[in-house]
Amino acid sequence: MEKKIISPCISICRTDPITGYCYGCARTNEEKKIWKDENTHNNWKEENLKMIINRMQGWQLETFKESYNHKKNKGISLFKKNLIESK
Repeated sequence: MEKKIISPCISICRTDPITGYCYGCARTNEEKKIWKDENTHNNWKEENLKMIINRMQGWQLETFKESYNHKKNKGISLFKKNLIESK
């Protein structure tokens, strides 16, 4: 059984109208669909993760890395955690 690769979604789901990339994870809508498909292989996911990280720079890259690492370690993105705590 393949190890589970955590989705790069960090709960900031807004698409840049010019690039078509999500502000949170830098994926296209098509890439998001492929991630949700249970038949998508880990090799594709690993390559896509590298690709989306290469799309990011500056604050977006730093925010993504911090939140994605938190999600991998704690099971929830920082954005979602902060949203829950503020209620």
